[in-house]
Amino acid sequence: MGSWFASPADARERLGAAGYLAGDGVATPVFLAAALEKPLLVEGPAGVGKTQLAKAVAEVCGAELIRLQCYEGLDEARALYEWNYKKQLLRIQATGDQGWEETQQDIFGEEFLLERPLLRAIRRDAPAVLLIDEVDKADVEVEGLLLEILSDYQVTIPELGTITAVRRPYVVLTSNATRELSEALKRRCLYLHLGYPTPERERDIVLAQVPGIEAALAERLAGTVAVLRALELKKSPSIAETVDWARTLVALGRAELDEATTAGTLGVVLKHASDQARAAKELGLPTA
Repeated sequence: MGSWFASPADARERLGAAGYLAGDGVATPVFLAAALEKPLLVEGPAGVGKTQLAKAVAEVCGAELIRLQCYEGLDEARALYEWNYKKQLLRIQATGDQGWEETQQDIFGEEFLLERPLLRAIRRDAPAVLLIDEVDKADVEVEGLLLEILSDYQVTIPELGTITAVRRPYVVLTSNATRELSEALKRRCLYLHLGYPTPERERDIVLAQVPGIEAALAERLAGTVAVLRALELKKSPSIAETVDWARTLVALGRAELDEATTAGTLGVVLKHASDQARAAKELGLPTA
């Protein structure tokens, strides 16, 4: 896995070419995760580009992105593998008088195995980026499952034995820090905290991702978003929503972010009525 990036500068340059602007604080752990063959735990508020980082790594390295979306109640069957019970039942019915020992050997083979994201990433022999998204939303039992996989890159299936990765995937775990992850899991990972970008960097992100937008408008937009994030809102605008706002203005043919335009398009970045009312008051926007 160490050949994914030649250096932090190589990571920064290639991610930038894909529209993901990374400073040294991001490019260095991205490079090291590959060089040291360690999972990268990316933590930070929602909407700062954690998931997008994994997508960008997959894109610039020509790797398949394999995503495990975590949620409360996620179990091993959904994360690792399960058996195709319906197909197994049909095989049993079709075997007629065949003995159980022989039938058992038939129904616990590859033909009846349903790969889920973790097993798929382990068994893939081509480059793959395994994104374990919002791991903090999963139950602690899932963390226990991840410990073996992220330590030895292997899984054990009782009927098939231990399966070890032929080619280790590049692993990115994301967390919004809604709960504290175990120290055992953190020890296995490199750590990267992503916060909201500076207005200057967010301007550059907008310019990189929104063709046709004027630099002055992108700067005004990034500055306005920074003001909104400084307010005590239920949901601060994400980077993706800033980009959506920029695309909205381009679609409307607006060259300036005046008060009327801001008031008319505020719903692109603020999704709560109370947040919109607070922003309108603080920015002195006209009311309907």
